[in-house]
Amino acid sequence: MDSFKIIGGQRLQGSIEISGSKNACLPMLAATLLLDGKGTLGNVPQLRDVDTILLLLRELGVDASQNGGDLTYEVTDQTVVEAPYDIVRRMRASICVLGPLLARRQAAVVSLPGGCVFGDRPIDLHLMGLRALGAEINMVHGSLVASVGAAGLRGAAIDLGSEFGSTVLGTMNVMMAACLARGETKITHAAREPEVVELIQFLNKCGAQISGAGTSTLTINGVEKLSACNYQIPADRIEAATLLIAGAITGGDITISNCIPSHLTAVTSALQQCGYNLEANGNEIRIDATSVSAVAHSIETAPYPGFPTDVQAQWMALCTQIDGDSRLTDHIYPERFMHVSELQRLGANLQREGNQVVAHGPCRLSGAEVMASDLRASAALVLAGLVASGETLIRRVYHLDRGYQKLEHKLRLLGANVQRVVDETSP
Repeated sequence: MDSFKIIGGQRLQGSIEISGSKNACLPMLAATLLLDGKGTLGNVPQLRDVDTILLLLRELGVDASQNGGDLTYEVTDQTVVEAPYDIVRRMRASICVLGPLLARRQAAVVSLPGGCVFGDRPIDLHLMGLRALGAEINMVHGSLVASVGAAGLRGAAIDLGSEFGSTVLGTMNVMMAACLARGETKITHAAREPEVVELIQFLNKCGAQISGAGTSTLTINGVEKLSACNYQIPADRIEAATLLIAGAITGGDITISNCIPSHLTAVTSALQQCGYNLEANGNEIRIDATSVSAVAHSIETAPYPGFPTDVQAQWMALCTQIDGDSRLTDHIYPERFMHVSELQRLGANLQREGNQVVAHGPCRLSGAEVMASDLRASAALVLAGLVASGETLIRRVYHLDRGYQKLEHKLRLLGANVQRVVDETSP
């Protein structure tokens, strides 16, 4: 149970490179279950979640090895169909093996997934879509037991819309299964996130026939086989957003490179609405907050291209330091506010009502011992610690390690006083 010790008050300056995208990498790795032959992925982030899915894939017969940012993969055993609970419980993205297993091995036993706990995140749309393709799925002793009849999966018209908007993992799961289904599948209300687009591009390079990438309607014409390929993981837009907010909250001047500015429009626009100066050039974005008197700006999370729910917690930390009242509304995960009480321990003036929080700023934060509850809440506490007076100790940063590659090292390169405190008693 490592911790972060942060001494606040340092203005961040300099340049830093963004790592590969966790949310693009994980479903691509799940998709390797569909593929024949050996391939490689480049710019793979070194994260706990990547380690977890590689452990799962090895259990499922994939020979996968990672050397820094390079990863080679090849399916060597097609007989295993059970994803064990001990691994799946660690990460929600594990559910993404369900579709590929059904499509390629005609059966799957997958425990209900775990991951960050911040409210109900049902998988009913995943199951509805896979059933529409011809799968039979039942719940048995806490696991999804699924099979495909002799006729195999067949194309279908599938609507993945819900009151909360589109489902990213659901779109990916159903789309991967449809790649090997007979005939045409049309998915309406499909997620439009860049990670979905990247998965489509990866699958098409492997021989899939998917059209409509970046729109809410996808058409998949099933093929007989898919072949492994070499592919480069894109930059992580959530890490990029987090570091841009780190520059803003500390009144710094930083440049992030190896990013995709077009994927960050909702966040960069919100920062500009607050008064921060941003400049995009190629694969770089610079934020100059050194002489800015920022003003409050309210946000509402929404499916892409709206403001990401994965940046809501970090934005809340920023709102504690800017003038005025900012209202944060999360339409995607209405219970995703476990960071509120920990930010209040640092002195934040926050009022929650339902799926909304009002941040009254600016307020003086002071260091304290706090507990990370999930991945993005961890990032919010780090950002708050960067400006809190004195020492902030953030416990349970293993959540942070799931989605940020060596964040403390990157922040130190920018001038922050951040140290990892290693718990020698941890296994």
